[in-house]
Amino acid sequence: MSSGKDCQPQTLTKPALGEREAAELVDRVFGLKVSWIGSLPSYDDQNFHVRVSAEGADEYVLKITNSEDSQAPDLIEAQTQAMMFLSAEGFPSATPYLTKDGNIMSLESGDTRPGSKKYMVRLLTYLPGTPVAKIATNAQILYEIGRLAASVDKVLSEKFQHPSVKSLHRGQFIWNLANVPLLDQYIYALGQNKYRAVVEQVIEQFKDKVIPKLSSFRACINHGDLNDHNILVDSSSASLENPQYRVSGILDFSDMSYGYYVFEVAIAIMYMMIESPDPLSVGGHVLAGFESVVPLTTEERDALFLLVSGRFAQSLVIAAHTALLYPENKEYLTITAKTGWKHLMTMFEVGQEAVKKTWFETAQAYTQHAPA
Repeated sequence: MSSGKDCQPQTLTKPALGEREAAELVDRVFGLKVSWIGSLPSYDDQNFHVRVSAEGADEYVLKITNSEDSQAPDLIEAQTQAMMFLSAEGFPSATPYLTKDGNIMSLESGDTRPGSKKYMVRLLTYLPGTPVAKIATNAQILYEIGRLAASVDKVLSEKFQHPSVKSLHRGQFIWNLANVPLLDQYIYALGQNKYRAVVEQVIEQFKDKVIPKLSSFRACINHGDLNDHNILVDSSSASLENPQYRVSGILDFSDMSYGYYVFEVAIAIMYMMIESPDPLSVGGHVLAGFESVVPLTTEERDALFLLVSGRFAQSLVIAAHTALLYPENKEYLTITAKTGWKHLMTMFEVGQEAVKKTWFETAQAYTQHAPA
């Protein structure tokens, strides 16, 4: 869910290539003949599922980056190199198919007209699996997702080295969790209602209680968008009553930036709450998995409720703002809003102390026995 450079969410041009144009792009740039192509949903880039008549791995995702982000090649380079690094480290992340010139990406015109916008194009390996959004999550996979979130950040922060990594210092990037206060300028999109009042409360509490504590959090590189559509799973057991899942794919590195370990677990908790019939119970399982790799400090734990609330606010406000700009994409843009508002309101009705007590007691139980 990238949103352009700095604090300009969705002031960017989403590519709008047809399937035939996309297939021609694959042939021209990567030298592969497309046998089948279909569009995939996306926030502000354009993605196609591609099958090619070639030996070996024959399925790919053609990723056409929006024209705004395409002007930041170092950032896209860093994201792609991180994916390659994680794959080499044993994580299920995509890797790029090289262009005919031997590069991992290419800047291409959207069409042949003079002055047409240019888009960064990549062809990534297609990862098999089912999005978490499509399964009934259980404690086991929530724990695994928490563990994954911590493991990805830890290995990136400790071992990933590339000249382009400095581009991950993204300052005013709207999706960085430190930038919840920037939502003030987009809150108009909510209109005047009870939801807006809660978001305003989140922003003010975030300014008062989280921003002053940032310097006490441990810094790292965040994936930044481990949501229920960006994590793929497959079942490793035949039991329909109690399926055991494993993560088979990590998608969409476009929100990568420098942040803090506690940001990643808060983001994962928020998105795992979205589809859950018992959303307040989710956080403890994700937290337990995360802390099995990176235990949180007292200050980080204290901020967790407001960080999860802050991510809800980011997702809901930016989606509302973007839907005004791109009404034709409203259904995809407001996926989170369908249950997101209800969950955010419930968090505030139940109250911070009660919610944190539920999370921490669940996580504590994992220290006494193995995950379910």
